[in-house]
Formats: sequence, structure tokens, C-alpha cells
Amino acid sequence: MSRGFNRVVIMGNLARDPDVRVTPSKQKVARITVAIGRQWKNKATGELQSHTDFVPVVAWGFSADICERYLKKGRPVLVEGRISVRDFDDPKTGQHRWVTEVVADSIVLLGSGRRDDESQPGHSRPEHSQSQGYSSQNWQQSDAVSVGDMGSLREEAGFEDEFPLDFSEMNGDGPGDVDIPF
Repeated sequence: MSRGFNRVVIMGNLARDPDVRVTPSKQKVARITVAIGRQWKNKATGELQSHTDFVPVVAWGFSADICERYLKKGRPVLVEGRISVRDFDDPKTGQHRWVTEVVADSIVLLGSGRRDDESQPGHSRPEHSQSQGYSSQNWQQSDAVSVGDMGSLREEAGFEDEFPLDFSEMNGDGPGDVDIPF
């Protein structure tokens, strides 16, 4: 049998808050739904038409932790993974059902993650204003800092206030800023 290729990249907004659970074997699993909008022009009428697809996504382990901590309804997200088709017998109805979903390998949080209603003290959120990618594979195989330790390094000894640590801390008002037309 020949080897196939099963890779999916989707980008959209969360349709609802993540549903996070723990399996009997103590693995964390998060179920999210990504709303992906598209538009096209009807050739016959010339009208602009739109449609939204709602794609179910399953994240395991570290990616499920990221979903639980940082994702909320409406948050833009990019998901890389694979299509999975599985079947099961529904215990409530007794019917045999099929499910098609994306199993996430990595999740990239898009946008700033900062909202006016989230500026309350004690609310945990990522401190970066640029995109952040989290992959369960990368986390397990690297010596990266834990998610709780991510953010600005300003509190660390040896860093001065004038030294920009990353692009998210730069306001873009300085000389030499160039507008790139794409």
C-alpha cells in the first residue's frame, strides 16, 4: 500500500469556548470549533455571497493546555494537523456514527489576545502581541520555557529598559520604520 499525505492548515475564529476534559488515562483533550468564512461573487447575479464552515478540532496534551488557558470564543487561531475520520456507537441513541475532525499538531494564537474586558487584574493571558505557536511535539522535544514563564523578560536581572527584547514590545514609532505594501 502506498503512503499518503494527510496535512491540514486552517485559520479562522473560535466559534465557542474550548471544551476541555481529562480522559480516564489522565490525558487532557480540548475540543474546539474553528469558524472559517469565505466569500465569492455569484457569476450569474454578480452578488457577493458568503458562507461559514465550522470545523471541529481536537487537541491533546500540551496543545489542550494552551486551548484551555488562552482561547476564548471569537479568538483568531491557526491550526495545523491532520484529518481524522472515526466511528463509534452512540450510547444515548444506539446509532452508529461517523465523525470527521482535525487532530491538531500545533496551534498558533493570532492577534494580540488583549481585549478591554480582559484587562482586569488576576486575568491570565499571554503577554505577547504577536502570533504565538505552540506545538505538543516541539514542547516535548525542546528545552523551551513553560507557558507560565512566557512573556516579557523585563523582570530578569541584566536587562535594561531601553533594550527591545522582541517586536511585540516595539511600538513602531521610531525613525527608520518602513511601510511594507503587503
